[in-house]
Amino acid sequence: MHEPQPDPSPDAPESTDAVAPESSAAPSTGDDAAYLRALGEHVRDLRVRRGMTRAILARDSGVSMRYLAQLEGGEGNISILRLRQVAQAMAMPLEEIVRVGPEKAAELTLLEQFLSRLSQPQLVEARALLRDNFETKSRRQRIALVGLRGAGKSTLGKMLAAHLQVHFIELGTVIEQIAGTPVSLVFSLYGQAAYRRYERRALEWLIETHERFVLSTGGSISTEPATFDELLSSCYTVWLKASPAEHMERVVAQGDQRPMDDNREAMKDLERILLGREPMYRKADATVNTTGQAIEQSFAELLQYVTV
Repeated sequence: MHEPQPDPSPDAPESTDAVAPESSAAPSTGDDAAYLRALGEHVRDLRVRRGMTRAILARDSGVSMRYLAQLEGGEGNISILRLRQVAQAMAMPLEEIVRVGPEKAAELTLLEQFLSRLSQPQLVEARALLRDNFETKSRRQRIALVGLRGAGKSTLGKMLAAHLQVHFIELGTVIEQIAGTPVSLVFSLYGQAAYRRYERRALEWLIETHERFVLSTGGSISTEPATFDELLSSCYTVWLKASPAEHMERVVAQGDQRPMDDNREAMKDLERILLGREPMYRKADATVNTTGQAIEQSFAELLQYVTV
């Protein structure tokens, strides 16, 4: 009769014995169900914030509409829970488990840990201190307008550029020049991921080659944290804010009837998009609320914030 073997030490090599495959099903717990529901809601919020329909996400990801519906409905694949168990066993955040690539610098890890202990007001103060200490000298000379379509970015941007005697640039035009194709075709042919890569390249090129400009950005630039951080760090940003109803009215007034024709839930979707993006838009240096204001009023307010 064999004696029981002691547990291997942490440095001992793992056994090469075959392991029976786990069952595809796992006991469901209240915590698991709550996690899957929260995950589904988070995925849905991220999708809506990016302005993507479920059909577009299915096409670009190669994942079926049925699975996406299950995922957003809180019925994600059991492998998600397995991976979560692995992360919990190693006392690590799930995002660290799924991140593949070079290890983060130790300083960055420590900085993240320090910042995670700060309150929201303290985080705002910390970001301002970092920006003031490390911002480039030319940041105030590059003005970027952010906000949803219909906020007045093109109209006010052209007026501001003329007033300051600098170039007015639409980021979408630069993206088209780099991609060699209209933005609409970038989306339809290559998907949103490719558009995000072109968007980042276009912004980096502008920053490298232009010391002064007024820039009109796409409404969804705030959904790509790395690109939006680059914008905030390199440009003086102004959020042109408007109510969902006014956004919709202005888009329709521009001759685009698609929001009303193709989607009866257009207003609700617009409200969700604005609600999801607002926390990032609020990171801008200044905010001009154009709701109910004439162009001249909004322009006068914009000038109060802009000093070059």
